[in-house]
Amino acid sequence: MSRLRTEDDNPTEDTPLLQADVRVDGGGDGKGPVAITPLPKAQISILFVLMLVEPILSQSIYPFINQLVSELDIIHGDEKKVGYYAGLIESIFYLTEVVFVIQWSRLSDYIGRKPVLLIGMAGATTSMICFGLSKKFWQLVLSRCILGALNGNVGAMQSVVGELTDSTNMAQVFALMPVAWSVGATTAPLIGGQLAKPHDRWPNVFGNKFWIRYPYFLPCAVAAACAALACLIAALFMKETLKRKKSLHSSASSCEDPEEQASETTVPLLTLLKHPRVLLSVANYGALCLLDIAYRAVQPLFFATPRSLGGLGLPPSTIGLILGSFGIFNGILQALWFAPLVRRFGPKHVHMAGLGAFIPLWILFPVIGGLAHWQGGMTPLVWSMVMLQQVVSVVMDTAYGCVFMYITSSAPNRSSLGGTNGIGQLVAAFVRAVGPASATSLFAVSLEKNWLGNVAKRERSSFKRNRGRE
Repeated sequence: MSRLRTEDDNPTEDTPLLQADVRVDGGGDGKGPVAITPLPKAQISILFVLMLVEPILSQSIYPFINQLVSELDIIHGDEKKVGYYAGLIESIFYLTEVVFVIQWSRLSDYIGRKPVLLIGMAGATTSMICFGLSKKFWQLVLSRCILGALNGNVGAMQSVVGELTDSTNMAQVFALMPVAWSVGATTAPLIGGQLAKPHDRWPNVFGNKFWIRYPYFLPCAVAAACAALACLIAALFMKETLKRKKSLHSSASSCEDPEEQASETTVPLLTLLKHPRVLLSVANYGALCLLDIAYRAVQPLFFATPRSLGGLGLPPSTIGLILGSFGIFNGILQALWFAPLVRRFGPKHVHMAGLGAFIPLWILFPVIGGLAHWQGGMTPLVWSMVMLQQVVSVVMDTAYGCVFMYITSSAPNRSSLGGTNGIGQLVAAFVRAVGPASATSLFAVSLEKNWLGNVAKRERSSFKRNRGRE
């Protein structure tokens, strides 16, 4: 990989952060090893605390959201409407984020990364408290809108990574990011599932009428407390990473190189949108998010779908165990092997391998379903195929670290890191808002038309006939 440019390199507005003297798209260039710059561990640790809280805020409501919606007067006793309204509550966060994320990321280029992160965490704390106290559907929607509207954290965090690292140690940070995210994603369902309706589980402790009237306040309050604690830690100990522009009226300004002054100028948003490197990296990010969110949405549906329709017919507890084990497994392996892989093969080849992993991931769905039909249940062979799919998904997940590196290095200069990452998060938020509904709708159509069911029945009949002949 190449190194980040310094002020001595006389960059211009269109100069990427990564130089071309050492290729970014592959290893094995014949040059000797480059010394790895030590990471600022304290600042990186604070950043990981903020990252850990993100999935807790977005996913802690998932275990109880269907039950919460079913208790509202909006469905009028029709349980079939629960999925529709629950999906709307889950998606409204991403839809609101689409509108505001790029503004927050762009604002971080002017006022700094730290203020944006603090505002995001404070807004998240308020949102979760409001969600736990909501008794009407519109109140739930408004609470999630607040969370999405004030959430510019992910783009700002990636900008901080770009400013705290260089090309020798950037892969190490992006390797550890899935660990923080996996810890949060594993903790979130536990918070939402175990702490909902505490008056039923611990009546001696939570016997007050407040907990009966607001049965879902405790998990929301715990998530809010996590956000508040992260906000406090960042406020006290996090250092601003955005370098302030020098005053044009200072005596030193007359001695500065005009090209150096230009390199500190924030590139306009429209110019960023036309920048080839930015467009290419963001397009790759959008494609990756679309394929990934579609896979994540279909996977639990496939596990829960009856075997007669081509699924596995697994209970929720087993599905949760499979998904939870992936989070832990993925976090550990990413921490151990992502940085060495990038140093050995380069981010381009690792990214291509991650995208290529989607081919076996999707092919394994009908293969696993067919095996479950043929063997009449969850045999060791079927379980081995399920585990193989989990391993392949870990390979796929390496593409995220690579595409984050490309987005960070596509910024024309450091003053445009926030805007560049904001564009990426805008595309990601839009895809994550529409992707699950599109994927699950296609899955529902396939069940309605009985495509996989007919195929499975024909294959199973053929299998039985062949066995009979033998």
